[in-house]
Amino acid sequence: MNPPSATVSPRTAGPTGLSILTRWGSRGTATILGIGALVLVLIGATIGLAFAHNGTQTVSISAQGQDPVDTGFARDMVVHHTQGVTMAHIAELNSTDTEVRSVAYDIEYTQTSEIGTMNGWLDLWGVPRLTLGSTHMSWMGSTGMADMHDMTTATTAATSSGLSDGAVMPGMATDAEIAKLQSLKGKASDIYFLQLMVRHHEGGAAMMTYAANHALSPVVQNFASKMLEAQTSEVGVMTGMLSARGAKPLAFTAPTG
Repeated sequence: MNPPSATVSPRTAGPTGLSILTRWGSRGTATILGIGALVLVLIGATIGLAFAHNGTQTVSISAQGQDPVDTGFARDMVVHHTQGVTMAHIAELNSTDTEVRSVAYDIEYTQTSEIGTMNGWLDLWGVPRLTLGSTHMSWMGSTGMADMHDMTTATTAATSSGLSDGAVMPGMATDAEIAKLQSLKGKASDIYFLQLMVRHHEGGAAMMTYAANHALSPVVQNFASKMLEAQTSEVGVMTGMLSARGAKPLAFTAPTG
């Protein structure tokens, strides 16, 4: 999420080339300030952890290549985020609603940055990134916790059936849903984007929660925790935007066993 500022450089300018606060207007200023504050907390806290105790956490993050939770979270969240960036970019192109385009730009900017961070970890750890056919979310059962058994079973089944339709993890859109989003314009596009993105965020929450609780590196734990905090806030914002447009979120039931 792009921290609010008085001006935006051409390289990082949003849909209209105006600042985030200008594009949101007075109605959305408080909202974007709140979301921006969460991003600053995420960045600051993660950097703080990375350089705490005379750099000992930096050594820690560089040694996580064999930890299944750290690597699994980074790999799968890159895949999850990549679709989120795609949907946000489509919404920017198809919408004429300043508020929706600002949210879409904010998500695209933030998740692209987070993808870079997580891919950087994978490269640092010397582990390969995901390829087609990889098993998603199996790392969430790697600690042998009984309460994660049904989640692992459910997501493995979803992966097997989802490879052909694009929805390889909970909350992700199918290829048909992405195609539909691309075909819509105006208000219909706005509503469908918000619905898909709310569900997308809800689907990723289980991974963030698990990584926040079980990752070996404190840096990864904090990154996942702050990501969850920010996306929970975004779900609230987008749900309110749907209500203002006479629509509701899509049904989503997290697999809990």
